[in-house]
Amino acid sequence: MTGSDEDPRVAELKSAVSRLRRELATHPAEFPDRVIAEDELAALAAMAVSGIPEVPRLRRSLLLIAGSIGSVSALAKGLAEVRSAVELFGEPPGR
Repeated sequence: MTGSDEDPRVAELKSAVSRLRRELATHPAEFPDRVIAEDELAALAAMAVSGIPEVPRLRRSLLLIAGSIGSVSALAKGLAEVRSAVELFGEPPGR
């Protein structure tokens, strides 16, 4: 898929995930679930690269990231951007 053919939701997800990954990588504080956040951000990035991701999986990853980042206020804006990007895909089926 070329850049012009890319779904804008996927492009937004890639961008938001990339920003939060960079912010997390440069954040000096260690916290217990940092590895979980890093792993789930990597999973979101992989889903975005593969095309239109599954909404339930996106939401699961978002919840795990939010829970693992916890109250690290320096990462709140980046997390909000990822959340907004996930919400572009709509609600999972059955809701």
